[in-house]
Amino acid sequence: MPSKIIPSRRTENVTYAVRDIVVLAKKTAATGKEMMWLNIGDPLKYDFATPQHMIDAVNKGMNNGFNGYSDSSGIDEALVAIRKRAESQGIKNIQDIVITNGGSEAIEICLTSILNPGDNILTPLPGYPLYEAIINKLEGEEIGYVLDEENDWQPNIADMEAKINDKTKGIVLINPNNPTGSVCGRETLMQIIELARKHNLVIYSDEIYDKLLFDDAEHISIASLADDVCFVTFNGLSKNYMVPGWRIGWAIMSGPKEITQDYVEAVNKFTRARLCSNHPMQFAIAPALDGPQDHIKEAISKLEKRRDICVEKLNAIDGISCVKPKGAFYAFPKIEREVDDKKWVEGLIEETGVVTVHGSGFGVPGHFRIVLLPDEETLEKACNAIAEYMKKY
Repeated sequence: MPSKIIPSRRTENVTYAVRDIVVLAKKTAATGKEMMWLNIGDPLKYDFATPQHMIDAVNKGMNNGFNGYSDSSGIDEALVAIRKRAESQGIKNIQDIVITNGGSEAIEICLTSILNPGDNILTPLPGYPLYEAIINKLEGEEIGYVLDEENDWQPNIADMEAKINDKTKGIVLINPNNPTGSVCGRETLMQIIELARKHNLVIYSDEIYDKLLFDDAEHISIASLADDVCFVTFNGLSKNYMVPGWRIGWAIMSGPKEITQDYVEAVNKFTRARLCSNHPMQFAIAPALDGPQDHIKEAISKLEKRRDICVEKLNAIDGISCVKPKGAFYAFPKIEREVDDKKWVEGLIEETGVVTVHGSGFGVPGHFRIVLLPDEETLEKACNAIAEYMKKY
């Protein structure tokens, strides 16, 4: 018999809490228990819909025969629309734009283009687990900097600077943040820029939720605040435009040509090597960015109501506290008891059918993430179940 096939060491530390927890949830669902899914960051699993004019644009592209490969960077009309929007946000010195298979591919290509084994990238804690998975795969080191829960989950600049060393290549910013829903203020962004300037770092700004803002919060694209630092701004259609399954994202590389040109070419090498992004779906980019935005207003109206229900009910539970999110569609409540947060979440699933994601999956134990996407009745019922479950603690 042949010997057992041994997987690479790169796979040893790869976990993805958001999907991993679903395995247990499906087992619980199979017992017949009513499930309340507060874990899935996909608007289309709930009562949100893709704008029809985007669907029409994709269908037109397919019917017109655009079903083969596109240019590696993307189709011209989409690249023009992305550049136009970026410039309207104040982003200067745009050196290149690449359209990718979701924001996740943009992140992977851009980190692969800068990290050597042993190098490190600063990422937020809590933060999106994809960054850890990619950095581990590249044999780099993810160094987490603290988001301050007592200060609306703003980045702790002193902690960030203390963790920079001669192997640090960049700083990741997720703004609005997943999983906390926080939105960075201008002063914080300026301080991050100053660190990048001082230590010659790339700022990677993940802005995939930048239109989903509550209470008239302002989103500022960090790349709009300076033109002498290298920025990579990630965005896409998935969240703002309700098409996560279309896998359309992009990276905008900006900064002085003399310091960015070699890096931009490295990104393009990988972009060319994987051929192209989904071709027909790219025809939705310009209609999305330039067309009607009514669905965003409707989404924000729903999400603000649902956010308010969750924050009020969660903060009323003995042993739970929750900072009010200002954007995206998540909240990141704290469990104010000595618990193993993963076991706490597993027990919640098995006993109540409420599915959340443990905070340690985002790098910060003692918390859990919920999505604000379900309808009001489901959220109220889920929060009531959490309250009942907490009585045992």
